[in-house]
Amino acid sequence: MSGSSRNKVVIVGGVAVGAGVAAKVRRMDESAEIVLFERGTHVSFANCGLPYYVGGVITERDALLLHTPGSLKRRFDVNVHTHHEVTEIDRERKCVRVVNLIDGTRFEESYDKLVLAVGAKPIVPNLPGITLPGIFELRTVPDADAMKDWIAAQNVRRAVIVGAGFIGLEIVENLTHLGIEVVLIEKADQVLPPFDREMTASLLDELKKRGVETILSDGIVSFQGAKRATEVLLESGRAVQGDMFLLGIGVRPDFTLAKNAGLELGVSGAVRVNQELQTSDPNIFAAGDVAEMTHLVDQLAHFIPLAGLANKQARVIGQNICGAHETFGGALGTAIVKFGNVTLAMTGLSEKMASAENLKYQVSYSTSGHHAGYYPGAKNMTIKLLLDSSSHLVIGAQIAGEEGVDKRIDVIATSISGKLTVEEMAMLDLAYAPPFSSAKDPVIMAAMTAEHVMDGEVRTVQTLQEVADLGAILIDVREPSEVAEGILPGAIHIPLDELRARITEIDRSRPHVVYCRSGQRSYFAYQILRGLGVREVYNLTGGWIVQEMRKKTA
Repeated sequence: MSGSSRNKVVIVGGVAVGAGVAAKVRRMDESAEIVLFERGTHVSFANCGLPYYVGGVITERDALLLHTPGSLKRRFDVNVHTHHEVTEIDRERKCVRVVNLIDGTRFEESYDKLVLAVGAKPIVPNLPGITLPGIFELRTVPDADAMKDWIAAQNVRRAVIVGAGFIGLEIVENLTHLGIEVVLIEKADQVLPPFDREMTASLLDELKKRGVETILSDGIVSFQGAKRATEVLLESGRAVQGDMFLLGIGVRPDFTLAKNAGLELGVSGAVRVNQELQTSDPNIFAAGDVAEMTHLVDQLAHFIPLAGLANKQARVIGQNICGAHETFGGALGTAIVKFGNVTLAMTGLSEKMASAENLKYQVSYSTSGHHAGYYPGAKNMTIKLLLDSSSHLVIGAQIAGEEGVDKRIDVIATSISGKLTVEEMAMLDLAYAPPFSSAKDPVIMAAMTAEHVMDGEVRTVQTLQEVADLGAILIDVREPSEVAEGILPGAIHIPLDELRARITEIDRSRPHVVYCRSGQRSYFAYQILRGLGVREVYNLTGGWIVQEMRKKTA
């Protein structure tokens, strides 16, 4: 398997990057020689669909297989070798050393351009009992096959998922779809750690509603069992029994091959690449989960393992191998996940990221229906916006809701990419008809709410601790029927429509904080109090809804 041509491209790894690069190179250069080595069984498959195949939502296994070695050969004239692992890169001689995992034979393959598409490895802690049968990870089609076979053979009734990230939650949903009792364990103090904690409140409610026991702030210590894993021991001393266990702790870039070849690694631990996706060796490219990328907001290097980004990078590499100088500018980390009736999405920086980087920012919350309230079936969504204090640029967003979340996070991601200020985002011309949106779309409402904060029209506080620090009087301006569900500690109740008539009850020398259900009516109350001479007034951003979210996730 040696030889040379005018442009010989060797690709290490398949799936999104590997298969994508091969296809793009072929479309641009019919004469190129393209060789792809994949250590696994399948060269191109939909790994994001694996949880749904396990859960039976995707019924046909072949639907996950996007390309086979045969189809890549027929359509793109790519020489694909599955069950072949590249073990070493000889940069001086421009060749790779390969082992056939079936028969053990070894050989060298020369290259003009080399592409590292090896992806990431699941985090598997070195714990007692970790190799017992019945403990799974989910990265490949054989992983999914093994899980489905185990569920059927062992008549699984109770599963334990370790890790409440995106993959963990997706597999939880799909196992509950099969009628399996599920326990979810997370070492962090919240589910979905990339999100700001209060935004996960609805997800906690949905997990409980669907019978999933969620254990937070507790890590795993060891697995127990004789012929198979039967329980996992936690740091708290608790033992959790199960018929099967899944590790969804996260992934790390598979940088071993690159590091051994002397290629530079970045601060994130992934392979460092330039905007043309070249490594420190200009003849070697890297992309996908093995490479770090620039975050478009903070311009820092991050590890962002998302499938959509890998596909875009594959296209850039394919073009550049064929002589172009295309660039991949970076990413926002836009992501979305669904569990039951709840959808959470994020883009840009989270508040915890912005705080850790000591950025100067403002936060605004708004809650509104995903379509017109008078049209049947409207579902509320809460949008959290993060804004740069000086430029008024939108730098991050998170949304929790049931319907229409995907549409809104994409609009906001586009706004961030386009470097829109919150004022410009508030003026976007978005589609409206009652079944789809409101005359003021939730994105527009979120932007307008934030605009009031940014231009100084309203002063806000986020937490009850801030209210206490101000020594402020808290006023609930909701209707009596709403107050029946509860009132914030220490608050007095004056409905919005009675506020002017009861102004004599207000001590104008004291600071006041007003709140309603979502923050809109309390904005009106804020203006009334200011107009009537109360000098120090604040709006509790997000209102009752966000405070309940904070309470549930405290």
